[in-house]
Amino acid sequence: MSVNTRMYKIIFTILFLSAYQFASGQNLPGDKIVGEWMNEEKDSKIEIYKVGSEYFGKLLWTDELFEADGVTSKKDVRNSDEKLRTRNLLQVDILQGFVFDEDTWDDGKMYDPKSGKTYNCIMKLREKLLEIRSYIGIPLFGRSTYWQRQPKEQL
Repeated sequence: MSVNTRMYKIIFTILFLSAYQFASGQNLPGDKIVGEWMNEEKDSKIEIYKVGSEYFGKLLWTDELFEADGVTSKKDVRNSDEKLRTRNLLQVDILQGFVFDEDTWDDGKMYDPKSGKTYNCIMKLREKLLEIRSYIGIPLFGRSTYWQRQPKEQL
């Protein structure tokens, strides 16, 4: 193997590793909401995560998540879709399909398992709180709730 070939391989490897490190270490502005959040009433914990370019939130914990035996997950009995009424509430996506644009996560839906209703929704970070505005029709006629970020649990 010639010296030139060896140099090209070394340079290529360095560039590849540098590009990989840059891409994997990059935090996109929209990812600021990724993590665990406690709702305003402090009776539910939701994990916001990203799939592709969209953001979702799944139910991790709620005061009324289990049946009286403390083991069996309650079902989604109030869901307006009869096919979904037998699914477990644990890990159900209550936030769906949000897209980040400038300082807003928009075009998403929020499912309320207490009522079984789904609302249009937008989200914005307000200092240390996440404002979630759910609405029917236009945001002006909606209602806001504020979630607080939960610290990462230490292992």
